[in-house]
Amino acid sequence: MKLVKRIALATLLVLPMLIAPLGRAQTQSQQPAAKPAAKTAAKAASSPEADARAKNTDAYIALMRRDIRQEKAEIMGATMALSAQDAEKFWPIYSEYDAALAKLNDQRVANIKEYAANYGTLTDDEADKLIRESVSYQRQRMDLLGKTYEKVKEALGGVTAARFAMVEHQILMLIDLQIVSSLPVAGQRM
Repeated sequence: MKLVKRIALATLLVLPMLIAPLGRAQTQSQQPAAKPAAKTAAKAASSPEADARAKNTDAYIALMRRDIRQEKAEIMGATMALSAQDAEKFWPIYSEYDAALAKLNDQRVANIKEYAANYGTLTDDEADKLIRESVSYQRQRMDLLGKTYEKVKEALGGVTAARFAMVEHQILMLIDLQIVSSLPVAGQRM
């Protein structure tokens, strides 16, 4: 129960900050949609304040992602309850997995940013592209988890590998739930 509370608390406190830029996206969608030429001109003439805000947001997202990765590793360590010998085998595999997952999550963050900036004015083609990228991300993430499961199973056995896969999957699902519940619905203005 303590683990569930820690995961829920970490998810509820940290992930909304990852999605903080969406609040601006919702406000922007309430305004009438600009013509494409006007959007291009607005982007070209972006203010130094907007550029600074974007850089600050990117830095904040990077910080939150590092914090989430740290919290995940702590939860994983507490749940896996490995002996010193098993830990020597497990943590290098997990570190490799976590680094690959971080690269995959770069794609996800870029996709979420694009969606947040445009969700109220998406064309059919833009919506299709974003969803296809999201599905591709999910597929790649599950493939990565499956490959890592096999590595852990080879190094530590099936039960330990199952424990890793189950805990990791549960954490990922909590993170996913927090993210998708924070996203506005495509084509709807808030």
